[in-house]
Amino acid sequence: MATEEKPAILVVTPMPAAPTSAGNRRRLSATCETLRRGGFAIDLAYLQHEDQVYRRFGQHPPTDAAAMGAAFDRVFSIPAATPIPLKTWTGGFAIDAWCPPELDDFVAWYFERSPDTCAIVVNYVFLSRCLNAVPKGVLRVIDTHDRFADRNLQYRPFRAEPNFFYTDRASEAVGLSRADMILAIQSAEADYFRGLVDRDVYLLPPVFAERAKFRAPGRLTRFGFIGHGNDPNLFSIGKFAHGWAASWRPDLPVLVIAGEICGSLNGLDLPGVQLAGYVDAVETFYAGVDAVVAPMLMGSGLKMKVAEALSLGRPVIGTRIAFEGFDTDHPAHRLEGVADTVAAVLSLHDDPDALATLTAACADLLARYNAKAAICEAAWLDAIPRRSARRASSPAARAPDVSTTVGAGIIVREECSLRSLPVADEDGCILVATENPSPATAREAGYPSERRRWFVSPMPDGSLPPSGPAPALPGGPVSLSPEWIHRRSLPRPVREAIAGSLGDAQADWRADGRLIGYEADGLTVVTCVPSFLVARSRATAAFLLGDGEAARELRLTGTAALARAPGLAFAATRGELNPVPASLTFEPLEIDGSASPITAARETLSHPKAVLFLSDDLVGLICLAPERNTRLEVQ
Repeated sequence: MATEEKPAILVVTPMPAAPTSAGNRRRLSATCETLRRGGFAIDLAYLQHEDQVYRRFGQHPPTDAAAMGAAFDRVFSIPAATPIPLKTWTGGFAIDAWCPPELDDFVAWYFERSPDTCAIVVNYVFLSRCLNAVPKGVLRVIDTHDRFADRNLQYRPFRAEPNFFYTDRASEAVGLSRADMILAIQSAEADYFRGLVDRDVYLLPPVFAERAKFRAPGRLTRFGFIGHGNDPNLFSIGKFAHGWAASWRPDLPVLVIAGEICGSLNGLDLPGVQLAGYVDAVETFYAGVDAVVAPMLMGSGLKMKVAEALSLGRPVIGTRIAFEGFDTDHPAHRLEGVADTVAAVLSLHDDPDALATLTAACADLLARYNAKAAICEAAWLDAIPRRSARRASSPAARAPDVSTTVGAGIIVREECSLRSLPVADEDGCILVATENPSPATAREAGYPSERRRWFVSPMPDGSLPPSGPAPALPGGPVSLSPEWIHRRSLPRPVREAIAGSLGDAQADWRADGRLIGYEADGLTVVTCVPSFLVARSRATAAFLLGDGEAARELRLTGTAALARAPGLAFAATRGELNPVPASLTFEPLEIDGSASPITAARETLSHPKAVLFLSDDLVGLICLAPERNTRLEVQ
């Protein structure tokens, strides 16, 4: 007798499902686990929003494509070619400001090829426009995660603006109205959504099964906080850490902070506070602390860090905001701010009876929470219609396709695989660039998650002078890995060899330029460039490319906006790259060997070609016109 195939659901998300290093990823993972327990097969569509954002901040995106490929029936990666705005100076973002047209195209493409999929679950209301591309008869669900109307008001006490989406009530209602069903993570937000739109609203707090037994500590020696580097975490733990340090003595417990947030707390050197950095397994972190602190001063939704700590058997001390969505009356769960939370830790740290009472209250809280969550889960699963789905067989895992080439003193290792997480491979090569296909190319290939990646290392014998031409790096669109650019993690001759190989890469912006002179202190070029380059608001590496000559790394030492445009062409693939007429002054970096820096620059300039700019996720190119008179005055 043939086994009945599982009904299929498409889950659309702007963040990767792995690693689960942030609260929104843990929510996504928990919802997918609920669907699996309900007997559904899941196709995951990852709009590469977070990858784009991380690269724009000069960071490598923590995305594990291999883990996602193993966890879901099919995984589709949707290039986010349209830049997502991170700031708005109005009352809020338009509801579709963060939904690029590439996602609409994907959803239409998917349902043309998967007509038996019974439902779509879209994470976040700001991606709701893609539901307009869903055919009739398919259940449309929005998992809200949070309330986004007037979210900016929480930031006013901190004199800051959110770095995440927010909007107004009318816009949020428009987005939610596109769905048949709405998921809320906690009761107060479920009531808010019911008052906003006439749609079925289901409460779906994630189930956090007990993964470790509660054990009451006799004394606190180390208590911890682990989290993502978002604004609520940064504001809250930053203020708490300073408050704790002000009260700390050597006989008091140490506050241990871990997770991605540590990358945004570099330089935080306070007594009684330890930065543990990113941890590969949260279990290791929780096993190393006696209790957890959640001193949240802002935020909405459900605090996943609280539920996670409880599921791993650790008592939690936190503010009223941290425990929103949990049914608790223990005083250590209803604190009002930093001073109250510091006082609670000081009161509890050496009181075994009080710690035992708190631990018992936490165990009871988790049991009651999970019982309620299980009832909510069953109600939601019963409401999802089922029909048989035609499933495509998942591709078998295969070894990466690897090729290695050598030249110009470097080794280039090209790999086509799902391994998106590492910034270096097992041989110590540094990740330099990742293939970034256009939406049209991705559509033709079926939106695969596999990508070509290029890793580079110096020649093992340390001989960096050229040994033949530099190996070819990609000629199409790529996403740069920012670490080797910003941290200078490769030697200068290696960086120059890479730049020479990237000279034919598809540029995000391109301009004509005129060399107006070189002196002992550098080179000056008149051109039009993106405004960020004049403001020098992004870390940028520059390389001089000569016709037939090796690339030379330059240091941008001066920029000046010009009052009058020099009449030189400028083109960009991104609308936010606004051109500014400017003069740029460069100083060549120290050159190895007997030739002086300016002599080496003159050799390259004997056949001038271009200046290549590498910054975050951008490739820029100024094409230099031959100029006989190198001492022209800028008008």
